Amino acid sequence: MSRLEVIPAIDLREGRAVRLVRGDYQHETRYHDDPVAVAQHWAARGAPRLHVVDLDGALAGEPTQLALVQRICKAVAIPVQVGGGVRTEAHIQQLLEAGAERVILGTRAVQDRAFAQAMFEKYGERLALALDVYGGKVAVSAWQTLAECDYIEFAQQMAAAGARRIIFTNIAQDGTLQGLELAPLKALLDAIHIPVIASGGVRDLRDIEALQQLSCDTNLEGVIVGKALYEGTLPDTVWEYQNP
Repeated sequence: MSRLEVIPAIDLREGRAVRLVRGDYQHETRYHDDPVAVAQHWAARGAPRLHVVDLDGALAGEPTQLALVQRICKAVAIPVQVGGGVRTEAHIQQLLEAGAERVILGTRAVQDRAFAQAMFEKYGERLALALDVYGGKVAVSAWQTLAECDYIEFAQQMAAAGARRIIFTNIAQDGTLQGLELAPLKALLDAIHIPVIASGGVRDLRDIEALQQLSCDTNLEGVIVGKALYEGTLPDTVWEYQNP
């Protein structure tokens, strides 16, 4: 595999850049009133791409901050992947037209496997699967509900259905700064062969180094980092420390 991508997260709520803890909307920290400026900062520091989530859209079941997403995409020269509330093909098209290089499909894929397969076949590399996991089960509807499906089995089904890439989030660790829990990620990497981007729990450079080592022999492609960058436990010069 090529060098591990360290991807900054920009979570949007009411037009601001925020972070949640384990997806809890009642446990929100606001970091910046101008997400476009945040995007430009990470791009200038050397980030290879951005991970943008419309938290309001995830709750509403449809993208709600398209204009802001478009401004972010236009403001940076690096690719942007966007998720949150993607339930229809029209939503996919809206985000692509707003400038997203890659759109993330989650809840609808769990609810309608045939739809997911059709979208994977049509959009290929421009569509990624969100695999949001808590206690081994897949979470849907802004992480408010657990579906009755094992995350490994679901990932294998989606890979067979044509998913080109999986974004795996360990909800129990997300936003906690407690460090990585590698076992669930390794189990996923052993079970499928398409690229995986990890998320949830990164605290510092030791976590990045562990993932970098893991990526050398597996299909781990990248890691999404949020609170660690905003709180400074992971330096915003992290891209300078990575192996070339």
